Amino acid sequence: MSTSTSETGTSVDAAAAPEAELPTHEVALSDVAAGKVRSLLEQEGRTDLRLRVAVQPGGCSGLIYQLYFDERVLDGDAVRDFDGVEVIVDKMSVPYLSGASIDFEDTISKQGFTIDNPNAGGSCACGDSFH
Repeated sequence: MSTSTSETGTSVDAAAAPEAELPTHEVALSDVAAGKVRSLLEQEGRTDLRLRVAVQPGGCSGLIYQLYFDERVLDGDAVRDFDGVEVIVDKMSVPYLSGASIDFEDTISKQGFTIDNPNAGGSCACGDSFH
């Protein structure tokens, strides 16, 4: 059984907290991106990880995206399942990411996850941060 403690000290038991009780978010994950996440998780040999999407202060425009695998479910997290791939968004990031869509590009000029966010008022020249 897995128990984690959030920054507020509230403990969340992932095994005892059914997903139906967790709030949902409005971030979309394309089929291509979900397939890439599935492939990466298979390479890791882990079935207990979720894709966490977050917004953090930083970058030249004020906010940066973070995408990483996380085994934790923290107090206030919102979750959405995309054909077996769980995407987790923390409570602070939900309003910044509402309506955003995550895709994966694999072309000769670019490979990686992309985020199309209608809430971004603008971004820096390098495209790594937004406001």
